[in-house]
Amino acid sequence: MSVHMQLDLSELHRELLAMCSRVENMIHRAVDLLANPDFEGTRQLIQEDNEVDRWDVRIEDHCLKVLALYQPVAIDLRRITTVMKVAGELERVADLAVNISERACGLLNSTSVPVPDQMAVMAKKAIGMLHRSIDSYVDFNSDLARKVCEEDDVVDEMNEQLIKYLIGQMHKHPEQIDALLHMFSAVRTVERVADHATNIAEDIVYLVEGQIIRHAGKFEREDQKPS
Repeated sequence: MSVHMQLDLSELHRELLAMCSRVENMIHRAVDLLANPDFEGTRQLIQEDNEVDRWDVRIEDHCLKVLALYQPVAIDLRRITTVMKVAGELERVADLAVNISERACGLLNSTSVPVPDQMAVMAKKAIGMLHRSIDSYVDFNSDLARKVCEEDDVVDEMNEQLIKYLIGQMHKHPEQIDALLHMFSAVRTVERVADHATNIAEDIVYLVEGQIIRHAGKFEREDQKPS
């Protein structure tokens, strides 16, 4: 690897980690807004989301220039493509942070509905997955990345339980339906944070091992079907 390419890869690494830190902070604040809705907090998240969008474009542009200049192969090629994919996933997570905060603001104009305890547990789990997926990138650790992928089923189950609970509350308290719908949307959005964390973890497995594991379970089930 040339010295110039090494410097470019190091810069990409720093940029991606800075973006990770910003997006993780945004998700934390968005979830906190569900219990304490605030228009100013939402406005700030929208501004930061615009910055993250520009960050994503800047990283992609940098990656494409590195590909064109050095024509990397093997692990270096995987590293660059992974940086592009992870940046794209983080940009979507930032979008979700804004979505959650907007749902929180919707609660301000609705009948008061407490945030279910399980919602906080699920949000903590999803944010933890996002954090560990980034740790797996930093540590070049595919074992940790695979564990993150396994955690997605737990969040999916929490999501299903919360959705059933909220639908039950809609039947019991029709006067609260507007607020409950905002909470319903927030729950689904938090679940998507875990999905993006899983996507990042799958990208890290590809980076470290050169193996694409996305949809692997689906393909295994199809292969096991009788012909």
